[in-house]
Amino acid sequence: MTFYSILFERPEDDPGEATGRDAPAYFADLNLDQVIDEVITGFEEYDLAPFFYAPLASVRAVVYRQEVLRELEGDRPSECIRAFTRKMQTMRRYLELADRLRHPYQKRRWFLDAVRVYCDAVDHLSRELSSLKPASRGLSALCDHLTTYTRSSEFTGLVGDVEVLTRRCAGVNYCISIDGGTVTVLPCDSEADLGAEVEVALARFRQGAVEDHLVVFDDRPEMTHVEERILDLVAMLYPDVFRELDVFQDAHAGFLDPTIARFDREVQFYRAYLAFISRFRETGLQFCIPRVSGTSREVCSRDCFDLALAMRLLEKRAPIVCNDFALKDPERIFIITGPNQGGKTTFARAFGQMHHLAGLGCSVPGREARLFLFDRLFTHFEQKETIDNLQSGLENDLLRIHSILAECTPSSIVIINEIFSSTTVRDALFLGQRVLEQVAKLDMIAVCVTFLDELATLDKTVSLVSTVDPEYPERRTFRIERRPADGLSFALAIAKKHRLTHRDLLERIPP
Repeated sequence: MTFYSILFERPEDDPGEATGRDAPAYFADLNLDQVIDEVITGFEEYDLAPFFYAPLASVRAVVYRQEVLRELEGDRPSECIRAFTRKMQTMRRYLELADRLRHPYQKRRWFLDAVRVYCDAVDHLSRELSSLKPASRGLSALCDHLTTYTRSSEFTGLVGDVEVLTRRCAGVNYCISIDGGTVTVLPCDSEADLGAEVEVALARFRQGAVEDHLVVFDDRPEMTHVEERILDLVAMLYPDVFRELDVFQDAHAGFLDPTIARFDREVQFYRAYLAFISRFRETGLQFCIPRVSGTSREVCSRDCFDLALAMRLLEKRAPIVCNDFALKDPERIFIITGPNQGGKTTFARAFGQMHHLAGLGCSVPGREARLFLFDRLFTHFEQKETIDNLQSGLENDLLRIHSILAECTPSSIVIINEIFSSTTVRDALFLGQRVLEQVAKLDMIAVCVTFLDELATLDKTVSLVSTVDPEYPERRTFRIERRPADGLSFALAIAKKHRLTHRDLLERIPP
């Protein structure tokens, strides 16, 4: 198998950089913007955001990434990639110095060191991956590419040139004679190290630890004008070595293999995401690699949770409530009802987050999951009315939902949160029924958070209810349970608390 990319098995799977430069429209509603910003923190140099914006188009492409992700969760493969990353970062730092510094010979020596680090990084990665015998298609194809590349005349010639020139540079020795304001550079004729001789002679007079009076030289890479002039004189003493530095940079200006450079960036997609979810796993929360289908709309999950909310709760060391869900044919639409601030919108966001992450080939929050590979994901969350928008809340809702339904296909997912809340209950019920009938007609998956219990009786719907503690009805459990929406559970809990149920009233009122 020819290696193309660690993120895309084939060129046709790659949508290109332009496709994913902007975040999808649903990111803000699902708080995925917060999640991805946190994922890529610390990896800014790699510009990873576009990779997290664009879900894949085929199950095969998703499974390709899942295989790589699963393998990189192991300690040895992870350490192997981490070591390669560190060396490539060093290489780039050296190249930046070579580009920034003034003196041509200093620039060329930093360039030589950058190439040396690159050769070491590639050779070490190739040997480590070969010993690991990776099982995933991505890492296995990369291993074959590295083996072929490191055995090529191009790479072996580069390594040979680096080794020869590095030895030649190490053999450059000289002495500096300073007489007043005159500095003379002389060949080094094996002069004795007088400093070492003095230390040996005075060692017998040492009486415990003493204060260190050694001068610490400035280790910044920039040279002063005096140092630059000294280097010019050294180059005159060793013209052949410095001429070889010139030839080396001209001959190997394009030393970086494009496929390896691309891998160095793309593999950070996996490293960033695994580092992000590790903080949740440390607290006992589960992540799983979901089973993804492009045809079956029977989706389910156990112990899922909202990642954006979990990020904030982890900082406060607060507990995180997990929930389950399941759709079985011919079910397509979750209708979520219950008291305000009970976790309904959080559940809807978690549902959308999981499907987006699954479409990226990432593991998702939960113990296990079976999810649908959508073609488009749409959200309709309530928007505040502003003075700049002359449309009423109802008109805005109608226009937005009409636009969404016009673009939806049977393979789309739509998440609706409190639609038509600005109008009367009667009108909201009428309009909500018409919207969900269209969703059901398209046979697409949907989640609808609503205050209208009647919507849960429509075709292809499943009723989910956010619950409260029966003993303390003001206390939300944030658990979402699959049960009929009767609109009575919360009211009954309050009535019980205040002893206002029918039975309580009969006991308190004399016959």
